[in-house]
Amino acid sequence: MDNLAILIPAYNEAQTISKVVNDVKRITKNIPNSKVYVYDNNSSDETYNLAKKAGAIVRHEYVQGKGAVIRRMFREIDSQVYVIIDADDTYPVDAIPEMYEKIVQRKVDMVVGDRLSSTYFEENKRPFHNVGNTIVKFLINHLFDTNIKDILTGYRAFSYRFVKTFPVLSKGFEIETEMSIHAAETNMFVENQVIEYRDRPAGSVSKLNTYGDGFKVILKIWNLFRIYHPFAFFGNISLILALISLITFWFRVFLPYRSTGAVANMPTLVVTMIVLLASIVSLFSGLILNAIQSQEKMNFEYRLIDEEKNSKQH
Repeated sequence: MDNLAILIPAYNEAQTISKVVNDVKRITKNIPNSKVYVYDNNSSDETYNLAKKAGAIVRHEYVQGKGAVIRRMFREIDSQVYVIIDADDTYPVDAIPEMYEKIVQRKVDMVVGDRLSSTYFEENKRPFHNVGNTIVKFLINHLFDTNIKDILTGYRAFSYRFVKTFPVLSKGFEIETEMSIHAAETNMFVENQVIEYRDRPAGSVSKLNTYGDGFKVILKIWNLFRIYHPFAFFGNISLILALISLITFWFRVFLPYRSTGAVANMPTLVVTMIVLLASIVSLFSGLILNAIQSQEKMNFEYRLIDEEKNSKQH
């Protein structure tokens, strides 16, 4: 098992990959048994050869997407500490030793490289990315009751416990959102670490699609909120349906009935009852799924206890 594994997902980053690998090797040379892994994701340029020449352990992931790369990394590599850093040379490698110490000394499960509290908004030249980061940060911190300062950062450090209990479901750039929510929902110890951010060098092109990937991130938040907080999700739907049903019944059925003594809008009455029934079904669906989710959280804690016992025995 490694002491420190630096994980670098790469797709067509020939312009910067050599510098990133060399910088990482320089800053981690005093950490014993540290290794640099580059996972090439079907690059059409010289990324693979340049990373290998720079001294990294280079492997392939043929399923396209950052989520697929991280899934492969987490499955194949065993290390006490993991650090993920992008291959585009936008993050300072000088932050790695402090991240490493936080995992080892303070038993932190995830260290988040916080760009938003430093230079991100000045350095980043894509204004919609700035807006998107702010929106995603607000949604996750409020919906999942956490205080992660930068949800979409690609610069993070992890404990072995986090990596080996993290179910990677995303294929693309939604993976950072999924990591943040997993940490919040499993009560992992998370710390923010402010880092400097610099924009990509001239000629280096971002693989992030502002609108397409932004929509996927919002959809991921929606789906994970439904999974982790089913009672709040279906309870709100139930409340909305109940209000629609009752308001429609009051104005379209009950008030005319009081005036005329006859039900003049029978189709409306039938529809409001169907909507009310859907509200009741939604409420009980939320209650049942909430009980299942509560049991799953308990089982997760039991698995953590068993894994810690097994690691001590070995």
